[in-house]
Amino acid sequence: MGLFDRLRGDDRPRVAVIGIDGVPYSLLSSHFDEFEHLGALAQEGTAGTIDSIVPPDSNACWPALTTGRNPGETGVYGATDREVDTYDTYIPMGREVQAKRVWGRVHDAGRQATVMNVPVTFPPERGVQRMVSGFLSPDLDKAAYPNELREYLTDIGYRIDTDAGLGHQDDKTAFLDDAHETLDKRFEAFKRYVELDDWDLFWGVFMTTDRVNHFLFREYEEGGESAETFMEFYRKLDRYIGELRAALPDDVTLVVVSDHGFTTIDYEVNCNEFLAREGWLDYETDQPTALADIANSARAYSFVPGRFYLNLEGREPRGCVPEDEYESTRAELKAALTELTGPDGNPVVQRVETAEGAFRGSHDDIAPDLVAIPHDGFDLKASFNGTTEVFTTTHRNGMHTFDDASLFIDHSEANIQDADLYDIAPTVLTLLGVEYDRGEFDGATLIK
Repeated sequence: MGLFDRLRGDDRPRVAVIGIDGVPYSLLSSHFDEFEHLGALAQEGTAGTIDSIVPPDSNACWPALTTGRNPGETGVYGATDREVDTYDTYIPMGREVQAKRVWGRVHDAGRQATVMNVPVTFPPERGVQRMVSGFLSPDLDKAAYPNELREYLTDIGYRIDTDAGLGHQDDKTAFLDDAHETLDKRFEAFKRYVELDDWDLFWGVFMTTDRVNHFLFREYEEGGESAETFMEFYRKLDRYIGELRAALPDDVTLVVVSDHGFTTIDYEVNCNEFLAREGWLDYETDQPTALADIANSARAYSFVPGRFYLNLEGREPRGCVPEDEYESTRAELKAALTELTGPDGNPVVQRVETAEGAFRGSHDDIAPDLVAIPHDGFDLKASFNGTTEVFTTTHRNGMHTFDDASLFIDHSEANIQDADLYDIAPTVLTLLGVEYDRGEFDGATLIK
């Protein structure tokens, strides 16, 4: 038990959640001999693979994970969403998340939460003890609250995110140096506030894992020249998690979780170019740049990752698909996606989810009509720049997967069989002893 607990005489249980963005459980479990701290956590507690959400995009995953609600309730479906009744698009930020986060419930229960670097949390919430927003924050000065936190993070050279642009260089040295420095500063800050021990819930996310996976995952899986540097990065992550675990007081349960899995890319698939070639999509201009440039005759369009929308009468401003033909047109598009094959002749799409099958809630007016989940190796993209190739390759060689996300709970009686991201929020609240209504969540506690 920490000093703060002894001073306040509070014996209520506490929880620390460490997010490891995009880390597949298969990667960690295959190397527990090298990742000894995560291996020990798995052996002494409960660990395994869990499912992500539809779609497995970090922008949608973290709101779902931290609320226990699906995108139909959070209102965030991916990296870009569409304004209602327009062709305007926007990047969802923290204020767009409509469901209550776990730390908001902790605050409402009269307890304290420190939240650090969770994606899609900008601007920082004033109703919690302290927060530095994560991915999508414009800069540290605006992302940290209160002043004490901002000043400390500025002094140590804290970074909200790695410079992913460096990963596009053939020589990955600068990218890896930047990734290590970002990881080091993240750990330094996490350790300070873990040891401060004045919180009931600590929630911090290492995002750099996702960045490294995007540019080096093929090297890892195929034993390329950067495979050892990839493993070196992960050994450091494991060591840092071990140090954080060791610093936690006895009354704190540690949860380590990722938001999706990862695998190697064979091809990026430009879904809007596929739609254009198949007669589903056309543009009003020879040089399109945005959704607003689609022609009146366009029947469908796509957003990343693998989200497909019909250009529907009464919903889209210039919709051409009649409402009474919605089901038949959607079935036609679903069939076309299912039949798509790559340059190697292999099917691109593993399955296609309908809006009503994947989502439920009050924000279905911006939900995709279909979401395609690809086979491993096919990364579904969707630009509006008139790209002339359906299948391309880039410097990115790793992609998100729906399955193989990671979960570790320092609790031997947790049951994570068939678990997914929606189960994390009610599990954390159960561990904290914070009351909630079971019907408020799309998942269920893993602690019986």
